[in-house]
Amino acid sequence: MISELPILNVIAARLRQGHRTMGFPKEPPALPERLRGRPTFDPTQCPAGCRQCAEACPTHAIDAKHGTLELDLGRCLFCPECEAACPRGAIRFTSEYRLATRRRQDLVLRDPAAAYPLAEALEITTRRLFGRSLKLRQVSAGGCNACEADTNVLGTVGWDLGRFGIQFVASPRHADGLLITGPVTKNMALALQKTYEAVPPPKLVIAVGACAISGGPFREHPEQCDGAGSLVPVDLQIPGCPPHPATILDGLLRLLGRLGPPQ
Repeated sequence: MISELPILNVIAARLRQGHRTMGFPKEPPALPERLRGRPTFDPTQCPAGCRQCAEACPTHAIDAKHGTLELDLGRCLFCPECEAACPRGAIRFTSEYRLATRRRQDLVLRDPAAAYPLAEALEITTRRLFGRSLKLRQVSAGGCNACEADTNVLGTVGWDLGRFGIQFVASPRHADGLLITGPVTKNMALALQKTYEAVPPPKLVIAVGACAISGGPFREHPEQCDGAGSLVPVDLQIPGCPPHPATILDGLLRLLGRLGPPQ
C-alpha cells in the first residue's frame, strides 16, 4: 500500500511556499542594492583635459577627447573603473535597469539630461505576429556564459518567461528570431549566419550583452567579429556585462509593445 503521507507533505510545502513568480511588470523587480545600472555623468565636474575616466575604461567606452564626455553603453562592461578613477565624482552608476534600445547609436550617451531612448515597440504588423507568441533560438557565439546564465534565469519559476508567450526553442526552423550572446568568434560566424538563414521570415535578432553588441572586451581582436551586428541585422540591443534578467525581460516586453514609457 502506498502511503499518502509524502504527497500530503508536498502539498503542505507548496502551501507554505506560496506564489513564487514575481509580479513584474505590474510591480517593480526586486533588485540588489549593489546593482550597477545605467551610468550618468555631470559634465560641469569635468575639468578641461582630464581623461582619467577614459583612460581607466578597459573597453574604450568613454570618449573625452573634445572636452565633453561620451559614454557608449554598447561597449560598457558596467565595471566601476571609471567611477573610481574620476577625482571629482563626475561619473557614477545608478540603479536604473531599463537599458534596451532599438538602435545601436541610441546606446551612446552624450547629454545626461536628455531622455534615454528606451526600445520602441515593433511595427504594428510585426507585433501582431509576435506580440502574444515569440519563439527564440538562443545562439551562444563565443560568450563566457554570463549572459547565457542570466537569460536562462528567465525560464525559472521566479521569472516564468513563458507567461508572456516568450519561449526558447531548440531549432531555428521553429523560431521567430535569434537571441545572440557572445562577441561572435570567427569559428561561430558561419554557424550564426546559417542559423539566421534557417529562421523563417519575418524574423527578429536580439543582441544581449556588450560582447554581442560591440565585441565587449574582445573588441577589435582579429579572431572575433565585434558583435552580431557585423553579420546580421539587429532589432534589439540589450547592454550589460551581463545584463540583469530584469533588463533582458524589460527589453523583450518593450519590443513586443507590452510595456509603456517609464513612470
